[in-house]
Amino acid sequence: MLTRADLEAREAATLAPYAALSRDSGGREYAEPESESRTAFQKDRDRVLHTGAFRRLEHKTQVFLNVRGDHYRTRLTHTLEVQQVARSAALRLGLNETLAEAQALAHDLGHPPYGHAGERLLDELVRAHGEPSGFDHNHQARRIVTQLEDRYPDFPGLNLTRTVLDGLNKHERAGAGQPTLEAQLVDLADALAYTAHDLEDGLRSGLLQEGELQELRLWREMVDRSGLGGAALGKRERRTLHRELLGFLIGDLTRASAEAVARSGVSSVADVRAQEAYLMGHSREVAALLGETRQFLYGRLYRHWRVEMQVAQAEQILTTLFGAYLARPQMLPPAYAARLKVAGEVRTVCDFIAGMTDRYALDIYEELTRPGLGLEWTR
Repeated sequence: MLTRADLEAREAATLAPYAALSRDSGGREYAEPESESRTAFQKDRDRVLHTGAFRRLEHKTQVFLNVRGDHYRTRLTHTLEVQQVARSAALRLGLNETLAEAQALAHDLGHPPYGHAGERLLDELVRAHGEPSGFDHNHQARRIVTQLEDRYPDFPGLNLTRTVLDGLNKHERAGAGQPTLEAQLVDLADALAYTAHDLEDGLRSGLLQEGELQELRLWREMVDRSGLGGAALGKRERRTLHRELLGFLIGDLTRASAEAVARSGVSSVADVRAQEAYLMGHSREVAALLGETRQFLYGRLYRHWRVEMQVAQAEQILTTLFGAYLARPQMLPPAYAARLKVAGEVRTVCDFIAGMTDRYALDIYEELTRPGLGLEWTR
C-alpha cells in the first residue's frame, strides 16, 4: 500500500529535474487536508473527472452536432484524446503525466454549446450588454473550477492546486513567466489532437474528399508512410492514416521539445518559468505542415456550407435564450438565481447558457418558442 509520501518520493526520484512535482503544487486557496493515498495532482485530476461540467462535454459540439452521428468527435472525446496525447508525451519526456492529465481533462470545461460558433456568439452577446471582458472558454473553465461547480460545503469550485490552475488559462496565470512544461504540452496536445481527428471526421462526413486532401503536404506524407497510396479510403484505411498521423506528430513533438529543453539548459521549474518563450513545440518543418493543414481545415471544413448551417442554428438558439433569460432572470434555476447579486444578470445568464449541452439548449429553445407554452400547467 503506497502512501502519498511514497508517491511523491517516486516522482522526485524518477521525473526530470524540470518536471513539476506534486509536493510543490503551490497549495490551495482554501486550506484542506491532502489525501493519504493520492498526490495533490491525482486529487485534482479526480475532482475534475467527477464534475457535472466534465460529463456535459459528451453532448457538446466539436465540429459536428451530436445528433449528426454516433461516431463523430464530441467535446468529451476530443478531451480524452488530448489527455492521451499529453500523457504519452509527458511520459516520454520525463514530465509529470498526472499533472498533464489533470490539465488536459479540465482544459475545455468552459466550452459552451455549439462549439466555437457558440463561443463567438456568447462573446458578442456579453459585450453588447456591457461586459467588456466578453466570453472566452479558457476563462470560463477557470470560473467553473474556482466558482461555479458546487460540490463541497467549505469552499466554492474544486479548490484545485495553484499549479493546476496555473496551466488552465494561459492568459490569466497565477504565477510569473512561462507555464510549466506540462501546461505547455497540453496546449500543443490540444492543437495536435483536433488537427488529426478533424481530418478523419471530415472524411467520414463526406464534407472532405480524398482528392482535396492530396493538396496537403502532411496528408501526402502520411499516405506514403502508411503505404496506402492509390488505395480507396474505407473505415480501416482512415483509421490507419489517423493512427499514422498521431504517431508522426507526437514523435516530432517529443523529439523537438526534448532538443529545445536540452539547448535551454533548464534544470528546474523556476528555470522553465524564466524562459522567454515555450520550450515545448514541433520542429520548424512539421510546424509549417500543421499550419498549412489548419488553414485548409478552416477554409474547407469549419467554413463548409453544411457546418455554416449549424452555425446559423446556433445563433438563432443562443440569441433567443440569452434574450429570454436576460429579460426574465426569474426563469433561471435556483442555483443560478442565487448568483445574480454576486455576478450580475449578464454574467449569470452567460454562465447558465455556457453550461448547457447542445440538446438541452435546443430543448429549452423549443419550450420557449412553442405555441401554448404553459397551458399544460393549468390542467
